[in-house]
Amino acid sequence: MAWFENVVLKSKWLENERLELSDKNSLYFLGPDLTLKKCSVILKVPARNLIIKQARFIDCSFEVKQPLKNHQQWIFASLEGCRFKGRLSGCDFGHWPEYAEGAEHGAIKDCDFSEAQMDSCRILGSDPATLRFPRWPCFTFLDPIGHAAKLREAPWPALFGRVIVNDLHTHPAATTALTFHAPTIAKFAETTPEELRAVIERFDCLVY
Repeated sequence: MAWFENVVLKSKWLENERLELSDKNSLYFLGPDLTLKKCSVILKVPARNLIIKQARFIDCSFEVKQPLKNHQQWIFASLEGCRFKGRLSGCDFGHWPEYAEGAEHGAIKDCDFSEAQMDSCRILGSDPATLRFPRWPCFTFLDPIGHAAKLREAPWPALFGRVIVNDLHTHPAATTALTFHAPTIAKFAETTPEELRAVIERFDCLVY
């Protein structure tokens, strides 16, 4: 059984620092009462090694060196003017206080994901108009719940329509955007990115 060393950053204000979180045998705790401003954060650990609690990131850059999968901890972070690079899948960002105690501190604004690869990632309780999403082969549903009814009427590839589009209304009510990586989701849905794009292009509520 592996023993993990705790690396705790809390009750600090750090500016113009470079932080490298890469030790697979460490648990990194960011917060509470942590503010990073104009810092460069290198992430090279799995999601289970990264715990965020009441942390604030202002004008920071995040470079994800290994895929960060199913990481809901961003919900406990306030992100403003930050930039992301690398692969993110199943990650949630924004304000979703119903998620858990402490999530009331979550927020996202003026952040740039244009150099990231996002799949099955959600923005919650925040205005997606302030964000830059990755372009094709990623694509983003804006207000997926509000547009669910008209999206269901489109001729999506069968499995994508049944599993993804038909279930848009089941996402948390706070969901304001939902991003997928076309090659990844096409493989799951037994279709092709080109078949997906042919339908995506019909809708103004999709960014690609």
